[in-house]
Amino acid sequence: MEARDIILRPVVTEASTDVMDDKKYTFDVDVRATKTQVKNAVEEIFNVKVVKVNIMNVKGKKKRQGQYVGRTKKRRKAIVTLSDDSDEIKIFSEE
Repeated sequence: MEARDIILRPVVTEASTDVMDDKKYTFDVDVRATKTQVKNAVEEIFNVKVVKVNIMNVKGKKKRQGQYVGRTKKRRKAIVTLSDDSDEIKIFSEE
């Protein structure tokens, strides 16, 4: 898999932006990706040094449309911790 296939999108929530000060960044990753693949992909895309990767599986939420019940898509979330000497990852473009 390519690095851009592993890292799907950054997760931008209130909780994830709070921990960016500690050099922890949250990404949605491919459901088949391993910690090593996520580490290598982040280092390749953003040119930073990754110290630690935590991964969690997020179940899809239950949704209804009338009498029909289904689930949203499941996803896999990775919290990546960068080394102290690494640069910040620019998630928001500064124009």
